[in-house]
Amino acid sequence: MDTVDTVDTVDTDTVGVRHGMFGVRGSGDTSGFGGLVRPTDMPGGTRPPDGGDDDELVTSLTAALASRGGPTFDDAVEKVVVHGGQLTLHIRRRHLPLVALTLRDDPALRFEMSLGASGVHYPDAAGHELHVVYPLQSITHNRRLLLEVSAPDSDPHIPSLTRVYPTTDWHERETYDFFGVLFDGHPSLTRIQMPDDWEGHPQRKDYPLGGIPVQYKGATIPPPDQRRAYS
Repeated sequence: MDTVDTVDTVDTDTVGVRHGMFGVRGSGDTSGFGGLVRPTDMPGGTRPPDGGDDDELVTSLTAALASRGGPTFDDAVEKVVVHGGQLTLHIRRRHLPLVALTLRDDPALRFEMSLGASGVHYPDAAGHELHVVYPLQSITHNRRLLLEVSAPDSDPHIPSLTRVYPTTDWHERETYDFFGVLFDGHPSLTRIQMPDDWEGHPQRKDYPLGGIPVQYKGATIPPPDQRRAYS
């Protein structure tokens, strides 16, 4: 598990560099920020605070995993991050269902609710391009936790959490629809917003910005460099 010596001000992991406002080069960037160069940073690992709620949660999860005879906390969790006051556990994808089940059922944890699933695409993060974030809520203990899991573009498989949290069903379908994440074990992984025969996943950062036929209307959207310019 990656750790640093500070709690909420942590080192960052730079996964790429963005050029322009939308990553578009040349005449396609009509934002006026074509010369902008900005690193794509993600929060680095954090040591849980001594004696706080986050530390208590990590200690409880460590003990609960040990009692199940499964992976240790350090085997299951790649990184602990406290950023903006929010605790996030980065879970190795093969251990995601067991960690979620433990968080749901252990009396000291009791995260009874999953509030959804959201996808993120970091095209420059080699081996970790696709991320899925699950916000969990404990009604019993009145606290929240984020689980984050990643997969490479070359193998976009992540275990589904529908058997642990049935309410993730449509959220995982939407994440598949827009990002192309394949949730293994999902009961019906089909598109939920785009037409069934739509090609590609439109919220990925490598998806073209324009010129894509709107398949259900027969119209087209002109590429950014062919749209009307204002001077």
